[in-house]
Amino acid sequence: MPSILLSGPAVEPITLAEAKAYLRVEHDDDDLVIAAFIAAARIHVETQTRRALITQTWRFVRDAWPADGRLSISPSPLQQIVAARVYESDGSSLSIDTQAFVADKASAPAIVVFAPWSLPVPGRTIGGIEIDVNAGYGDAGTHVPEPLRQAIRILVAHWYENRGLAGAAPMLPLTVSALIAPYQVLAL
Repeated sequence: MPSILLSGPAVEPITLAEAKAYLRVEHDDDDLVIAAFIAAARIHVETQTRRALITQTWRFVRDAWPADGRLSISPSPLQQIVAARVYESDGSSLSIDTQAFVADKASAPAIVVFAPWSLPVPGRTIGGIEIDVNAGYGDAGTHVPEPLRQAIRILVAHWYENRGLAGAAPMLPLTVSALIAPYQVLAL
């Protein structure tokens, strides 16, 4: 099921001030570089864990409803289903009440259950179903589990300290892998 990021996080899991304090940087000369490292570290952690750290809106596109009435939604954690629609063959859309879906938000990835026979069949054979969801730990970095925030700090420090190296980049610290391992959503 293809997924499309509709709106990314409004903030990062750690602030520029937190990163600078961790790095022991007291000047403002490298603020843009450090901010870029923070965003890159968040993306790295999100990719490795298959989680959204800060609230984000995603769209999932399907061709048809699964016969078993179950959808797997990733990234985790799922906050809510925002909207759902089915497209007719003429391109018009029909909104579906989000109450038709029951979400197991504790699962990773989240499982959304529904009665497929009660939902309209899409008239468009490709991309006939769209489901929009909010995912993430919340709107503030303080809601993100501390081990994931620490992994971001370590990545930022690693990249900041090794930014001048040309050619082969040094390996990432093993500490980062150890911190994020318990939060990884495994694919079966």
